[in-house]
Amino acid sequence: MTKKIVHVAVGVIKAGNTLFICKRPDDKHQGGLWEFPGGKVERGESVFEALKRELQEEVALTIHSSTELIVIEHDYGDKCVKLDVHLVTDFSGDAHGAEGQQSVWVALNKLDDYNFPAANVEIIEKLKQ
Repeated sequence: MTKKIVHVAVGVIKAGNTLFICKRPDDKHQGGLWEFPGGKVERGESVFEALKRELQEEVALTIHSSTELIVIEHDYGDKCVKLDVHLVTDFSGDAHGAEGQQSVWVALNKLDDYNFPAANVEIIEKLKQ
């Protein structure tokens, strides 16, 4: 049996040398871990359209443009994800956990102080290059 792959648009929101991360709700898959915000790409939606919608809903930012950073496919055993990760530096608004989730701006060299889902490790490695 083939597992369904969940296609996710992920935004690495960067301002200066800091990145915006959010904590996943405890009741969600990989709950309690930190992540770069984003969400599912809906049928008929481009990755950028999904990113704009999700980042507006989740962190109250309006995204003007983004740059593809990396695409990651990861099998968690119970779920497979395809992360379409974009770097976001062109945005307006004041980023915050608009859905009540914890959020923080963190320096790139401090990301290792936070626990991320396994699929996010490659993103962090790419950012450090």
